Amino acid sequence: MTSFLSHGAAFIQHSLELLHNQPELALFLSITIGFFIGKQRFGPVQLGGVCGTLLIALILGQSGVQVPPGVKNVFFALFIFSLGYAGGPQFFSSLNAKGLRLGLFSVIEVITVLALALTAMHVFGFDPGTTAGLVAGAATESAVIGTASEAISRLHLSADVISSFQAKVATAYSLTYIFGLISIVIFTSQIAPLILRVNLRDEAVALWEKLGGIKETSASDDLESLPELTGRIFSVTVAEGKTLAELTKDIGIGVRIERISRKGRHLKTRDDLKLKHGDLVLLLGHRDKMIQVSGLIGEERAGASSLNMIVETEEYIVTGGTGAGLTLAELREKISELDLNTHIHFVNIVRNGNTMPMLPHFMLEAGDSINLYGPAPVIEKVGRLLGRPVSKKTRTNIVYLTFGIVLGILIGRISVPIGSINLTLGTGGGALLTGLVFGWLQSKKASIQGTSSASLEFMKDMGLAAFVACIGLSSGKEAFTLVGQYGAVLPLTGVAIALTPALISLFVGRFILKLEVPVLLGGIAGQQCSTPALSAVQAAAGNTTPLIGYTITYAISNVLLPLLGPIIVGLASAGIGGTISP
Repeated sequence: MTSFLSHGAAFIQHSLELLHNQPELALFLSITIGFFIGKQRFGPVQLGGVCGTLLIALILGQSGVQVPPGVKNVFFALFIFSLGYAGGPQFFSSLNAKGLRLGLFSVIEVITVLALALTAMHVFGFDPGTTAGLVAGAATESAVIGTASEAISRLHLSADVISSFQAKVATAYSLTYIFGLISIVIFTSQIAPLILRVNLRDEAVALWEKLGGIKETSASDDLESLPELTGRIFSVTVAEGKTLAELTKDIGIGVRIERISRKGRHLKTRDDLKLKHGDLVLLLGHRDKMIQVSGLIGEERAGASSLNMIVETEEYIVTGGTGAGLTLAELREKISELDLNTHIHFVNIVRNGNTMPMLPHFMLEAGDSINLYGPAPVIEKVGRLLGRPVSKKTRTNIVYLTFGIVLGILIGRISVPIGSINLTLGTGGGALLTGLVFGWLQSKKASIQGTSSASLEFMKDMGLAAFVACIGLSSGKEAFTLVGQYGAVLPLTGVAIALTPALISLFVGRFILKLEVPVLLGGIAGQQCSTPALSAVQAAAGNTTPLIGYTITYAISNVLLPLLGPIIVGLASAGIGGTISP
C-alpha cells in the first residue's frame, strides 16, 4: 500500500512538473477536458465548453503553470473580432422599428446589471476584478471576462495587483455562472408563466396558428431540424373529379404539386384543372407531411420517368432589397406572379444560427439565410427576389480578417477623457466594432470574400476557450482565496443580478409592449445571451415561436454586454463603488 501511494505521489509530481514546464500542454488539456465536461447535460442545464474549460484550467492552475501574456491577448483579439463578425449582419438588421422595440430588453439588461453590480461593489467592498467576474457569470456572458481583464491590464497599478484582479475576474465568473444559468433557465421556462398566469404551451399554439401554422402539427417535430425533402408519384383514383385548387387545399402546407401527367402528356398546373382517373401527380415536400397526404390522391407509382425533374438546393442571404420585410406568404405571392409557385420549396430559414419556424406569416429580415429547393433556373429567378446566393467558397481571406483585427486594435487605443475617467474601447471594444462592420460588409457585398460560417465558428470558439484557459491557469491559486473571502455572497448576488433585469423585462414586455408570451420569454433569454434558457422555453412551449424574440435581443446584447467590462473597471478605478486595492 505504501509503495502504491509513493508511486501515485511521484506520478502526480511528474505531471505537475510537465504542465509547469510545458504550458501549451496545460492550455490544450484544459480545452479538451473542459469541452468534454461542458457537453454533458444535467436536466435543462449544460455548462458549455467555455465554463468547463475555465473550471479545469483553475484546477490545473494549482500547479503554478504560467502562460505568456501575449498568447492570451492574441486569442482574445481573435475571439472578440469573430464575435462581432458573426453578429454584424443580424445586429445592423435589428436597427429598425421592430428590432429597437425588442432591443429595449437588452438596454434594460445592461442598465440594471450595471446598477446592481455597482451597488454590490459598494455594499460588499468588491474589487474591480470580482465585480466584473460577477457580472460575466450572472449575465452568462463570457466575453465580459476578456473585456474586463484587458481593461484591468491598463490600470496604473503594480503587476501583482493587476494579476490578482484578473484572477478574480475568472474565479468570480466560475462561482456565479452556474447560478446565473440555472436561475434564468428556471425563470423563463417555469416561473415567468406562473407570474403571468398563463399556460405557455397554449400561448405558443395560439401564436403558431396566428402565424399561419396548423394546430395539429405545431407541437410535433418543430424542435427538430426540418426533415429531408422527398418526391413521390401517385396515380389518381381517390382524387378523381377534384380540381387542382381543391386538392391543394386538402394537402395543406409542407407538400406541393409539382407536375401532372395525363397519358404521357404534361398538363399545365392551373387551379381549375380537373383531375381524371389515371392521371399521374408528382408531389414534392417534407417526408413527414408526405405520409399524411398519401391517401388523398390514390396509389403510389414508381418509375414514372415522364415526371422526372432535376432539382437542387441553393442558399440565399436575404438583403435589404425586396426580400427583407416580406412574410413567407407574401414571398409566395411574388413568386406566383412569376409563374414559378409550384416549382420552388423553402427548405429552412436560419437567423443568427437558429432555424426559424417556417410559417406563412413569418417575416423575413435582412441577414436571414434561406435554402431553396427546386430546378436551378427557377431557384435563380426566385433568388433575385431575396438577395444574393451564399458563396460556396470555403477558403478564408486572411488579409481581410487580419486587417479588420489590426484596425480594431488601433481604434481600441483611442482614449476619450470623461471627467476623471479616460474611457477607451481597448482591444476588445475596437475589435468588436470592426468585426461588426466587416461582417456586415461581407453580407452586403458578394464580391467580398471573408470566411465561411464554419471557419468563423471555430475562430470564435477556439479564441474564447484558449483565452479563458490562459486566465484560469494563471488564476488557479487565487480561486480558493476568493471562495473563503466571500462565501455564499457571490452566488446569491449573482442570482439577484440574473433575475432582476429578467423580471423588469417581463412586466415591460407584457404590459407595455403587449408582446405575445413566447416572443417575450424568448426575448428575455436573448437579452442574457442564454441558449440553454431558449432551449428550456422552447421545450415548455412545444414549438419554435420563442425564437422570434430571441434572435433580436441576442444580437444586440452580444454587442452591449461585453462593453460592461471596461465600464465597470473604469468606474471602479475612479473610486465609484468599491475598493481599488486587492
